[in-house]
Formats: sequence, C-alpha cells, structure tokens
Amino acid sequence: MTDYTTVSIPRDLADRVEDTIEGTSFQSTSDLVRFLLRSIVIQHEREGQLTEADFEEITEQLRDLGYLE
Repeated sequence: MTDYTTVSIPRDLADRVEDTIEGTSFQSTSDLVRFLLRSIVIQHEREGQLTEADFEEITEQLRDLGYLE
C-alpha cells in the first residue's frame, strides 16, 4: 500500500488548477500535482541535474499542452 503525505498550496492556485484540469483526464488537483512532480523527478534522474532552463522548458511544454496558462 502506498503511503501519502499532504502538500499545501494557496487556495487561489488550487482553484486555478481545478479550472485548468476541467475536461482533462486529471480527476483532481492531486492527480495533476503527482503527474507534474513525477515528470520533473524522472527528468532529473535521467539528466542528473535540473537547471533553471530545464524548468522553463518543462513549464513551456505544460503550457503548450494546455495545463498551464
């Protein structure tokens, strides 16, 4: 069984995330956050280190996919 922890984000961000995921396969804010963090961690494990440019690239890719404004 997977053990979970709680991550807090500002309510206004959570509201924006809920609007963003509407009509997607993500069922909740937690689903999207898990997806994003998993993606970042996998990239970090592959490359050994993430730079600010890497984060900007990830952000741009997510924006292109419609997950970010």
